Amino acid sequence: YDLGICGLDWVEELLARYPASALVKIASLNYGEGGVYAVASYQAGISNLDGLLAKGNNWRIVSEYPNLAQVFALNLRMKDFKIFPVWGAAEVYPPDSADLAILWARNENEIKEQSLVPLMKLLPVTAFLIANRESLENKDLSQILSCFSNIIASRNNVVTSPSKVIARSEATKQSHWQAKEIKLALPDGHQQPPTAQFLKRVGLNIQGYTEEVLNRRPSSDLDWLGIKVIRPQDMPLQVANGNFDLAITGKDWLLEHLYRFPSSPVKELLDLGFGMVKIVAAVSQDMPITDIDDLRSLIQGGKLTLLRVASEYVNIADKYLRDNYINPYKVIPTLGASEVFLPEDADLLIDNTQTGKTLAQHDLKVIDVLFKSTACLIGNKGSLDFSGKKERIEFLIQTLRRGLS
Repeated sequence: YDLGICGLDWVEELLARYPASALVKIASLNYGEGGVYAVASYQAGISNLDGLLAKGNNWRIVSEYPNLAQVFALNLRMKDFKIFPVWGAAEVYPPDSADLAILWARNENEIKEQSLVPLMKLLPVTAFLIANRESLENKDLSQILSCFSNIIASRNNVVTSPSKVIARSEATKQSHWQAKEIKLALPDGHQQPPTAQFLKRVGLNIQGYTEEVLNRRPSSDLDWLGIKVIRPQDMPLQVANGNFDLAITGKDWLLEHLYRFPSSPVKELLDLGFGMVKIVAAVSQDMPITDIDDLRSLIQGGKLTLLRVASEYVNIADKYLRDNYINPYKVIPTLGASEVFLPEDADLLIDNTQTGKTLAQHDLKVIDVLFKSTACLIGNKGSLDFSGKKERIEFLIQTLRRGLS
């Protein structure tokens, strides 16, 4: 693209990894204000950066912004830190599954309302007008840029310099999370309503997790069960790392994880049957093919020199293309709205669909169904083999199984 409007957080996330990128910041558009903060839990007993650094090494940092998180850690000269990329809900991980989170928030009060301590504001964020350097140099963009003339005249590019450290003392509380025998992750987003309905149907009373209500740390009548609500995409890796014993996610995200990590200690325990979607391969209606064999012939015949594939499912897409002897190809990772990439920016889409209406609205057609995905219960193999957890896990499996009849 020649121009775009994007949050400065994502601009700096890209530039932190690719400083020589052709992306140019034109001007702040003065809306969408917020900031990227480094935060910790009040329960961790950290109220400022000095307290943070005095805690020692082996830091676990969770973030949607792994590149900014790495810059933060290196600038503070942290030793032995690990960064865990997530798709969202970073605020729910400290202090149990992470020591720090690097996240976006509107202001400090929003952070404090989540029982978190803002340690540093890494970056003030607004919506930004951005451009491709070559497009600025070689194309006449004056007509479009003139619409932003007043803003550009007062151009004020924000740099990624940390602002003042916010220190605050707070009485620490003993975390109850580690005391829970079994730790369960529940999904947010479009999977939340059917999951909440299913749990209610089987008689699991979860306070703070309904079709309309979302508490990132809901409670249960089972005093041995700890629950957090995170993104379904993050669950397989979090279960594999031992941060959760069990999780309810989609079979699509389990396979996406297992295709990348075949020896992962995560396994499917129960197909829950709801939230069914189809993972499909789709192309533009104008492409003269009806199935994957036609697509292969198109490439082998030289009519398509490089297949561009847009998908949130990078590993599923990669395996599908290799299994079908498609070569050469390039997978373009997306974070949603993948269908808009076709036909200008991608030739093939690997995505999920329920009814096919969204694909039809974008003049796309399905040429193959990879598999059907439903909600499933997944577990850590180590937890399943541990005698202290086995009975509790089996109780939950049998409870959920009642909802399948």
